[in-house]
Amino acid sequence: MTGALWTAGLLAGGSVGAVLAGAHAVRNARRLPRGRAGASDRGSARPGRVSVLVPARDEAGRIGPCVGALLGQAGVSEVVVLDDASTDGTADVVRAVAGADPRVRVLAGAGDPPPGWLGKPYACQRLAAAAAGDVLVFVDADVVVAPGGVAGAVALLDDLGVELLTPYPRVVAVGAGQRLVQPLLQWSWLTFLPLDAMRRSRRPSLAAAGGQFLVVRADAYARAGGHAAVRDRVIEDVALARAVKAAGGTVALADGSTLATCRMYATWPDLVAGYTKSLWAAFGSVPGALAVITLLAWLYLTPPLVLLTAPVWPLWLVGAAALGYLAGVGSRVVAARATGGRAWPDALGHPASVALLAWLVARSLRHRRRGRLRWKGRDLGGAR
Repeated sequence: MTGALWTAGLLAGGSVGAVLAGAHAVRNARRLPRGRAGASDRGSARPGRVSVLVPARDEAGRIGPCVGALLGQAGVSEVVVLDDASTDGTADVVRAVAGADPRVRVLAGAGDPPPGWLGKPYACQRLAAAAAGDVLVFVDADVVVAPGGVAGAVALLDDLGVELLTPYPRVVAVGAGQRLVQPLLQWSWLTFLPLDAMRRSRRPSLAAAGGQFLVVRADAYARAGGHAAVRDRVIEDVALARAVKAAGGTVALADGSTLATCRMYATWPDLVAGYTKSLWAAFGSVPGALAVITLLAWLYLTPPLVLLTAPVWPLWLVGAAALGYLAGVGSRVVAARATGGRAWPDALGHPASVALLAWLVARSLRHRRRGRLRWKGRDLGGAR
């Protein structure tokens, strides 16, 4: 009997936790800064120079729309693309799209990065070294910026008075697997990260960022050591945000769904490879990963398990489990509405999303332990 009561209390506690987490997501969503698309007039009048920097490795199939969208941005002084030793004609695509636009430059990569560096941090460091702007806007090749999107992002950086800003693009997810997993990115920080405290706090550990679309003041970037300070980090965007904070800067997250879109992965195997490459580093350590996955399972998997075995449990516990499940679904809906994502029917599959995330984390940790981490043909054995 004692064991049954303890189990019932554990399951009920998970439902209460899901409700509290959902309430926090609602609070964050209401206070989330939002970019405004079409701020071209303000962007063109802003003093100073804005450099848009695009690292690209084997992106011939995606970089055309990215560069094409950047050519129409008001207030952009230059667009610098680093072709990171691509083998698919990425640089040719960029030149064909750019035509004779004098703002566009293509830098050639020199093969593998130096010892101690990972590919993307090295590419970003080279881009920053070549840039002339007082604001650096890093844009991945899978991002398409809306008209006025760069100016809107820079205006939001100024309005918030921070040194580094991530205006998260609207994520384009195609297929059931992507629609289950991809929205967890925005959902996770809206649900669990104290966004207001992150902006005010000077603690480097309390920082988050997304490298797909990242805006940073050049002087703050230099004080932080640039990407050289995070040269071996597989999740270099978050590490850069922490470096900016450690150097006395401030960082913020914002909804950039009207500023840009991003289709990170074309297929489910691409998504699995991408998450396997980086998830092992997302939680700081193996015990940290286990703790986070255990917490998520407690909050979002135990309630539906109770509902699936409803005849075994008392009615009050079934009701608590239903409340917990609906709280998880509700938090997904809140996150989708706040970041331009798809709410229905995707949110109903939130337990499946958490289960898939747990599998991806386990896969990533296993590949890390066996030394099998690779990305775009490069070994990641020295990554942190």
